[in-house]
Amino acid sequence: MDILKYILIFLHVLGAAAIVGGWFATFKKPTVLPVQLYGAIAQLVTGLALVGILGATHEPVNYFKITVKLVIAIVVLVAAIIGYRKAASGAEVPKGLAHAVGGMALINIAVATLWN
Repeated sequence: MDILKYILIFLHVLGAAAIVGGWFATFKKPTVLPVQLYGAIAQLVTGLALVGILGATHEPVNYFKITVKLVIAIVVLVAAIIGYRKAASGAEVPKGLAHAVGGMALINIAVATLWN
């Protein structure tokens, strides 16, 4: 079970890197890249899987923290979907929307690392 947990953690961190890295790469001309959408999907799926593993192994889980992270992850995913659809159709992605994807992902990373 540990190897599965570590693979999921790796994919979870990779998803966060994709979102924030894409945000930094397009910071001056904000848009939403496909890699950010894929990262947001990976973050949500692997995060839920990790919580499931913790619950299955009866490890202590801070459900309030997990709920906060889940809400933020859903906001990131919805913003990424909307922004990606606008970018794919050739429309301009609003700056606030593009920055919301990366900024909220960064906040989610802060919650994960700074909240004990």
